[in-house]
Amino acid sequence: MFRLPRLATTATVAAAALTLLAPTAATAAEPTLSDPRTVAHFNPSAGESPENIALEPDGSANVTLSIARQVVRVDKHGSHRLLAVLPAVQNPRPPVFSGAVVTGIVRAKDGTLYVNYATGTSETGIWRIGPHGGTPVQIAQLPADSLPNGLALDEKLGVFYVADSHGGVVWRVPLRGGTATTWAAGTALQRLSGGFFGANGIKVHNGAVWVSNTDRQTLLRIPVRHDGVAGTIETRATGLADIDDFAFTGQDDTVLAALLGDEVALVRPNGTHVTVLTSPDGLSSPTTVAVLEQQDDKEKKEKKEVKTVYVTSSSYLDLTPDPNLLTARLDHDDDNGDGNGDGDGDGNG
Repeated sequence: MFRLPRLATTATVAAAALTLLAPTAATAAEPTLSDPRTVAHFNPSAGESPENIALEPDGSANVTLSIARQVVRVDKHGSHRLLAVLPAVQNPRPPVFSGAVVTGIVRAKDGTLYVNYATGTSETGIWRIGPHGGTPVQIAQLPADSLPNGLALDEKLGVFYVADSHGGVVWRVPLRGGTATTWAAGTALQRLSGGFFGANGIKVHNGAVWVSNTDRQTLLRIPVRHDGVAGTIETRATGLADIDDFAFTGQDDTVLAALLGDEVALVRPNGTHVTVLTSPDGLSSPTTVAVLEQQDDKEKKEKKEVKTVYVTSSSYLDLTPDPNLLTARLDHDDDNGDGNGDGDGDGNG
């Protein structure tokens, strides 16, 4: 989540040029995006700023509307219905924002939804919503001065990971709820001096927790050791201006990242990146990406994956706001031949 104008720099432009010229940038199996289309629009005057996504198996998208404090479900045809409203709080005072905001969302295998809620009060933390919606219930409290943003779930270990954009740490919370503990900390997760957002997006993938840092324009990897303790933080990509949340395209470490300056970038395992969607495709301050596998029998025989990419546009930065949900087609060869899209087994991209 981000609200400040993007400042283009010579270094940023140069870094982008280098990624396009990198000799190892393109491979035969590199994913490609096509057919972008806006499938749903939201009402900016009602605070309907789509922030984060958790996908249903049928292709519906559970979307948090940050300022409206709502969670809605958008079907494949673009129709959306209200699932839940996070409770209003007296005198909300979260860091950076003037009011309470609902941010990250994940879906458990049983369909239960969990969201982050930042209020600046004791209501700050993780809230649970039933598979069909209803009244949210707080299951874990985070410090009132924290800004819980991205949310990830590892059901195998039975834990949540929360990216705290203000505190610059990753919190770990039991799936059943309860006490939050600091799981990872360090300069790489923190805001810049005078900045606003450090650790932002977060995902569990291939034995590690991956985190984006908006101020530092980086994508980080934190190994999960056998005892569950965080390993050494590794910087896997740099120069990702205004990076928010992201998703993996498959079993390897290729990432699609939302950049709030109206771009989605394909970040390769070697750290180089290239822009694959821009504002003419319908982006308006995109905040997150999700990936859903769709594969027919012919594609399975050809070991070719066809997936749908979902992107939320919050319109946080645009003078003419158009908050929306966009989809695109993602194609690439399935080197593993297993057709398993996100590598996590959680169906959340």
